[in-house]
Amino acid sequence: MKFVLAFLLAFFVANGAVFAQESGPDALVKKITDDVLTVVRQDKDIQNGNTKKAIELVEAKVLPHFNFQHMTALAMGREWAKTSPEQKKRLSEEFRTLLVRTYSNSLTAYKNQTVNYKPTKAGAEEVDVLVRTEIIQPGNKPVQLDYALEKVGDAWKVYDVVVAGISLVTNYRDTFTQEVRANGVDGLILMLVNKNKQLETGKK
Repeated sequence: MKFVLAFLLAFFVANGAVFAQESGPDALVKKITDDVLTVVRQDKDIQNGNTKKAIELVEAKVLPHFNFQHMTALAMGREWAKTSPEQKKRLSEEFRTLLVRTYSNSLTAYKNQTVNYKPTKAGAEEVDVLVRTEIIQPGNKPVQLDYALEKVGDAWKVYDVVVAGISLVTNYRDTFTQEVRANGVDGLILMLVNKNKQLETGKK
């Protein structure tokens, strides 16, 4: 499972913004995945546990391919309607930072796993598509890893990732809802800020 998180994060690292605008969602996932695995295989620093380098790499490449406001809205659920535009901005920024910092150290878990890309049924007019992949792990059962993408303008952007049937972003919903009900939206922002500070300093 650790590598699945690494693979999820690795998807962030690709450098195909122009490709994303010109190709379908399944082709985008395959191109980015192949590019990233090549980078990880060649980067000895990441393989040796340099999470700072992994974070820098992820932060430099993530924004063109992910819709973090949509991801945050999914994680917030009904509570999203209670937020102001400024709060939405802060929540999206802090949630993005949380995801990047939480999973960046998992990039070091790569151990020659491979990826099976499943056929994607999407018509030319589709604007919301689920791209299914499977992580093949030697000695372990394959793990389903699916990407939910939406078309924004001419580009496809990821707004959720589903690992073994569990949505990454909605997995946070109970925690977010409880915090908003107890301490309001600003309380949730503060909780995320504090969590990110802990992760930055290496605390759990």
